[in-house]
Amino acid sequence: MSENSVALYANQILAQMCKVVVGKDKVIHRALTAILAKGHILLEDVPGVGKTTMALAFSRVLDLDYNRVQFTPDVLPSDVTGYSIPDRNTGEMRYQKGAVLCNLFLADELNRATSRTQSALLEAMEENQVTVDGISHPLPSPFIVIATQNPTGAAGTQMLPDSQMDRFAVRLSLGYPKPEDEMAMVLNRQGVDPLKSLSPLMSRNDLAALQEAVEKTYVHEAIVKYIVDLITATRDSEYLLRGASPRATLAVTAMAKAEAQLHARDYVVPADVREVFVWTVAHRLLLSSKAEAERKTAEDVLCGILERIPAPKTR
Repeated sequence: MSENSVALYANQILAQMCKVVVGKDKVIHRALTAILAKGHILLEDVPGVGKTTMALAFSRVLDLDYNRVQFTPDVLPSDVTGYSIPDRNTGEMRYQKGAVLCNLFLADELNRATSRTQSALLEAMEENQVTVDGISHPLPSPFIVIATQNPTGAAGTQMLPDSQMDRFAVRLSLGYPKPEDEMAMVLNRQGVDPLKSLSPLMSRNDLAALQEAVEKTYVHEAIVKYIVDLITATRDSEYLLRGASPRATLAVTAMAKAEAQLHARDYVVPADVREVFVWTVAHRLLLSSKAEAERKTAEDVLCGILERIPAPKTR
C-alpha cells in the first residue's frame, strides 16, 4: 500500500461520514484515527446526539459486519460471548456465536449492564478472542468495539471498571449540534434517510491493509522518549491519584502513528503526539482531591503536562 493511501481513503471516508453526522468533523476524525490504530472507542454522551448513527455509518462505509446490543441489567455474558449447546446428531457440544463475533460491535449503554456482563468484553477487546467452556474462538478481523454510555441519569447503571476503561483507545463526546448544523440535519432528512445513501468505500481486507500500514509507521527513539516522558508526568502529578498505565503508552504511540498517516506521512512527529495525547489518556486517570478542589479536569491536567514537557526537535 502506498504512503498516501491511508490519507486518500481517510478523506473519502470522512466526506461520507460528514453527510450523516453533521457538524462533528473533529469527533469523526478522532474516531477514524482510533479505528486505523486498531483501537476501541467509548462515546460518552446524552441520548439522541448521534452515537448509534455514527457507529452504523462507519459499518456501512467500511463494509463491516455489524452487531448491536442494547445493554440492560438482564443481558447475560453469554449473549455477548456465545454459549455451547449439545448437537442433536453427534451429542457433542457445539458453539453458538455471541453478538461480539463481528467486525464492528456496538455496545449501546454498556454502563447499564451488570459488572459480570461488562467484563465479558474484556478478553475480546484485549486479545481479539472469546473463551467459552475452555475453548477460545477468534474474532473476525478487523474487530472494533464502539461502546456508549450516558454520563447523566445513574439509575440502573454500573460504572465501567478501570480495567475496561483502560482498554478503550479514546473516549469521545459528540455533544449537542450547533443550531445551523441541527437545521442542516433536519433538511438532509426530508424524504430520505442519509444512511441509505452510504455505500462501502473499501472492503474489510482494505481496512486491514490500512491498519497494517499504520502499524508500520516509523517512530524515532526521541519521539518514544517524549511519549514516555508525558506518560511518566501523569504518574508524578499532584493532581492525579493514578497516572496512565503502560497500555496508555502503547495507545498514544498507535494513535500518533495513525495521525501521521492521516497527514500522508509514514513517520511520527511531535505534533502527532500532542494532537492525540489528551483524548487518548484523559479517561484513564483518577483525579486527586487537590484537582477537584481547584476544579481541574483530567484534560486540564494533561494540557498542563503538554506545556511543561518539552517536545524533541525534528528536522
